[in-house]
Amino acid sequence: MAIIYPSPVFGPVKSRRLGVSLGINLMPGDGKCCSFDCVYCECGLNGDHRPKQKMPSANEVNRGLEKKLKEMKERKEMLDVLTFSGNGEPTIHPQFGEIVDMVLSLRDIYYPNAKVSVISNSTQVHRDEVRNALMKVDNPLMKLDTVSEKYIKIVDRPTGKYDVNDIIENIARMNGHAIVQTMFMRGCIKDEKGNMVSVDNCGNEYIESYIKALEKIKPRQVMIYTLDREWPVQGLEKADSETMDAIAEKIRMAGFYTSVSY
Repeated sequence: MAIIYPSPVFGPVKSRRLGVSLGINLMPGDGKCCSFDCVYCECGLNGDHRPKQKMPSANEVNRGLEKKLKEMKERKEMLDVLTFSGNGEPTIHPQFGEIVDMVLSLRDIYYPNAKVSVISNSTQVHRDEVRNALMKVDNPLMKLDTVSEKYIKIVDRPTGKYDVNDIIENIARMNGHAIVQTMFMRGCIKDEKGNMVSVDNCGNEYIESYIKALEKIKPRQVMIYTLDREWPVQGLEKADSETMDAIAEKIRMAGFYTSVSY
């Protein structure tokens, strides 16, 4: 069953990778808006969850977040991170840069030790205003599942123009501040023509070119993970822990600090 998050603030929730996280959802609270249509998205497929509401304005985010932070502070609740995530890609919001500045200010007032993270599919990183905003946050988690255009079309399914080489070059322009996040999995699914195709990106033919991309990007950290919550397309399979550990070791051997979530 798809998870559709409230907007503009939800949680806090326990994140596998980030700790106790308060979510900031810049998408409508009744559906999904994303520049990807990933077959593994916990929010479901874009076409099944078209929103009727609008994206929250910067003022609505400000009011909602400050209210929640005040309540948490009064109850002396712990908070590790404020995370831009939710029902789609946060960087497509037209006021993304302004909202980042506002979130950083509220963080400094209420939870100065908390980090600010953005979980992004990297489709907007070519835009200067987006990239500049991402450089301000503590943890910009930039998606790169593979460097195979064919695989990306089958699994990530961009809704607009997408060139993986441009994505790599623009993440590299973040000068080592980026954290690369990658989903590894196995299985077979039906493509748009009804043919069964593999979604296994755990083999050496994927890992070797992926590591070459990391060498261009020079991320300060790599986060790899596999399926956890429910997903909308049948045929996907979790990568087992042995496979994930082996991939992580190859990435570490290439010189990158790497964390694994099973």
